Amino acid sequence: MGKILWNEKFNIGVEVVDKAHARLFRMVGKLMDLAEYEPDSQNACKESIKFLEDYTMTHFSEEEAYMRSVHYKGYEKHKKLHDEFRDNTLVSLKRYLKTSDYSPMAVQRFLNVLVGWLTGHIMVEDQAITGNVAASSVYEETTDTPVVADAVNQAMKDVFRLEAELVSAEYNGRSIRNGYYYRLCYDRDDGGKVQLLMGLEEQLARRGVGMMLGLAAMQKPEMVREASLQILERFIHHFGKLFKSDTEYQLSKEELLTKDEFREDFMTRYPTSLLFETRLGHFIFCARRWEIKKRKGF
Repeated sequence: MGKILWNEKFNIGVEVVDKAHARLFRMVGKLMDLAEYEPDSQNACKESIKFLEDYTMTHFSEEEAYMRSVHYKGYEKHKKLHDEFRDNTLVSLKRYLKTSDYSPMAVQRFLNVLVGWLTGHIMVEDQAITGNVAASSVYEETTDTPVVADAVNQAMKDVFRLEAELVSAEYNGRSIRNGYYYRLCYDRDDGGKVQLLMGLEEQLARRGVGMMLGLAAMQKPEMVREASLQILERFIHHFGKLFKSDTEYQLSKEELLTKDEFREDFMTRYPTSLLFETRLGHFIFCARRWEIKKRKGF
């Protein structure tokens, strides 16, 4: 199988960060080879995983130090993502590795999740550090179609390097090709709620994997799926940041839906229902909001 290599197009222009990313992907590639060609080398896998884990934590510390040094406004949220990966995702993966006695399946699962998380994180969050993608909210609350279309196009260019064209301002729920579906629920400061319903065709999500890891990565279906999901998650959050003000909205719930769940939810009516097209697939954006209903006498 071809090597999983770091794509220098995703360098952010900060030497300590870019070198760390390149080294991380080299280390992941070596561990993949070890897991594939020497599946019974449990001790070697253990040592390699421990070394990779330690280096990942060192990289997080160096990246956080750089963000502090340049007074990066998104530092707190970025650090929170590092902390969640270290304290939750990594802990869960290590537990699985231990209980399975570092079985080839468990090692592969570890690598799939790690590659997926790093890919999505680097493509969006790390690029934002030096302004390669928009890092802050630039749109007020609105259902005005041209404004939403502009936000979608900006997010699509930031993450997938593609233009998104609005092809229907009245999406009717028709099926798209195999894809991923997300529902995000926000609580507003005034007590109201906002719900976003989104769908992204699988081919479009896979675009990010090919951009980041090269065509060789596409030979590993499970890794591609994990990486696609991570890229999609980061894209959805990035789009949410562009469209919603962090000071007025707090994400209360996010869910990955099946196609049937998506259709069932869509049928409950969304005043804003838009369908976008890129040269690699479609993107669906639906939104609705609930206002506070004040009781009489108040």
